[in-house]
Amino acid sequence: MKLVAAAKVRRAQDAVVNGRPFAENFIKVLWAVNQKLRVEDVDSPLVAVRPVKSVLLVCVTGDLGLCGGYNNFAIKKTEARLRELMGMGLSVKLVCVGKKGAVYFKRRPQYNLAKSFDLGAKPTTKEAQAIADELYSSFVSADVDKVEMVFTKFVSLIASEPTIQTLLPLTPAGEICDIDGVCVDAAEDELFRLTTVDGKLAVEVEKVTTDTSGGEFDAGLLFEQDPVQIIDALLPLYMNATLLRSLQEALASELAARMNAMNSASDNAKELKKKLTLSYNRARQALITNQIIEIVSGSNA
Repeated sequence: MKLVAAAKVRRAQDAVVNGRPFAENFIKVLWAVNQKLRVEDVDSPLVAVRPVKSVLLVCVTGDLGLCGGYNNFAIKKTEARLRELMGMGLSVKLVCVGKKGAVYFKRRPQYNLAKSFDLGAKPTTKEAQAIADELYSSFVSADVDKVEMVFTKFVSLIASEPTIQTLLPLTPAGEICDIDGVCVDAAEDELFRLTTVDGKLAVEVEKVTTDTSGGEFDAGLLFEQDPVQIIDALLPLYMNATLLRSLQEALASELAARMNAMNSASDNAKELKKKLTLSYNRARQALITNQIIEIVSGSNA
């Protein structure tokens, strides 16, 4: 299982690399259109900031277990955020991605589980689009005023970080922010490569920032369509790209956690085998010694 998880981590990396050309060019277009909207002061649902009365929280877990504390950490992070939001008097809806989170929250009626999705062994654009459509419709219809996502960010094979990220509303510059208001440029991406260092598995992380300077439109350029309509068309694609990257990072974190869990299980089994062998040998030696003593005692008698 450790070797299978390692192979799947590499596969997740390939999926990220193959999706980069589309993501880079799409971010340029989105950034440029947002700049145009900001100049013209267009009221777009992409950047609509409303008084927060209800929040949609997305929890990303795995579909399978045997991965250490990966699922538990994500669920506990989500529960803590749920209690925090509910303590503020806000109405909170929950969307679960992954069977483990869905099963956990279904058994707890105090949380409003609106919908659940399966993560799958290999997240695709189609699966991410289904989730993005659900989030988009809830936000645009004003059913919720804010959309947040809890997912596990891939750091390395031995470390992962449960993160809370605000998906909607976006800033006018086309950025995504965490719950503390720290914005992350959507054009910045982290790529990880599975390699070996001194004969041991290791991960190299590379940060690549897309240059958006060439994507700005001329100030005098006229749109054939209304900029709001363009944004309405781009938003589902943007949500798809953002969610797909997050799902791929979460899957990589799950696979890394499974590698470590299986490695620990193997080490524990070897240690247990060693202890049991020693215990059995001691018992066998004690039995043989007792038999020798009985034979000697009988001979002397």
